[in-house]
Amino acid sequence: MFSGIIAAVGQITAITPRDDGAATVRLTVDAGKLDLDDVARGDSIACNGVCLTVVDQQGQCFFVDVSPESLTCTVGLAAPGPVNLEKALRLADRLGGHLVSGHVDGIGEVLRFDAVGDNRLLEIRAPAELARYIARKGSITVDGVSLTTNAVAGATFTINLIPHTLAATTLGGLQPGSRVNLEIDLIARYCERLLNADAER
Repeated sequence: MFSGIIAAVGQITAITPRDDGAATVRLTVDAGKLDLDDVARGDSIACNGVCLTVVDQQGQCFFVDVSPESLTCTVGLAAPGPVNLEKALRLADRLGGHLVSGHVDGIGEVLRFDAVGDNRLLEIRAPAELARYIARKGSITVDGVSLTTNAVAGATFTINLIPHTLAATTLGGLQPGSRVNLEIDLIARYCERLLNADAER
């Protein structure tokens, strides 16, 4: 589990195909300012909101394997570039964002990224099937960042990004047409299941 509070912006520096017959790739990630002293093989690190397992570590770099399924269902992992990083929560950690599983539910498209003073108004269109889970003043994860929605209209929602978020994450580099990983609030998911326990999914 994660909180959606980004600890550092890292960099995917290399993508190496794995000879496993399944088109799996191994990513080399420069962790930047992320402290790796307590990271071991088998630990989880969220990269742009995707929970990945550390398979090796060398200095300030760590390595993760990404399956073809994950590459198909997410964005930001198929090419070198910056990634939002967060280590898995400890039970005693402060929950500054909201509970995040690291399992991407869909890919959204940025419609607007407008300056409002020092802030930015971010408007995203989510996949239609996710719209019912997104509520005004509710929580949503965008590229691993825990955010609060300002308004919702159908499958479109808006978020206000403050200067700290713009500086401490990759979201400052968004523009209209950018694609982002979305994870809906766990509470919304479980509420729907409880209310529709007999429905086939």
